[in-house]
Amino acid sequence: MTTAPELRGPRVLLTPIAPDDYSRLRAIHRDPDVVKWWQNPDGRAERGDVDADWPSTPEPGTIRYSVFHGKQLIGFIQWYAEDDPDFRHAGLDLFLDPAVHGQGFGRETIRILCAHLIDDLKFHRLVIDPEVDNTIAIACYRSVGFKDVGVMREYSRDRHGVWKDGLLLDLLAREFIR
Repeated sequence: MTTAPELRGPRVLLTPIAPDDYSRLRAIHRDPDVVKWWQNPDGRAERGDVDADWPSTPEPGTIRYSVFHGKQLIGFIQWYAEDDPDFRHAGLDLFLDPAVHGQGFGRETIRILCAHLIDDLKFHRLVIDPEVDNTIAIACYRSVGFKDVGVMREYSRDRHGVWKDGLLLDLLAREFIR
């Protein structure tokens, strides 16, 4: 994968994650309203602990961005690619500071990254997989054109070791709502 470009929307700027962003991202990640859905952002945290190395140790193959509103770091978004030509698609994940929830920043952040993945990198299909109970995030994804594919039963474990169902959603480039 190549170096990630900055991506700009009307109110939001996505910049490649930088060391100066780590402490603020950790603070947002530790908020109970974020941890509830995003307990282990890079998949290497031990159960019950926030990974002290995150976000300095990226998951291999991910492109990661800090999300800014003006000079305020308000969240994190990442994407990865499945590059097998017969199955090529991109997947994404994000979280935002709960202090900015309900202000349209999630929708704008998703649109910015989706436009980049579709227009610049020519992905025809994108996927995202929130927990089934994360209705606010699911509504955001649907608002930009993601469609339900199906429930993935006992898809991921939460911080307490309980298996949770996930909802697989996908977005075809031609269905993207800009």
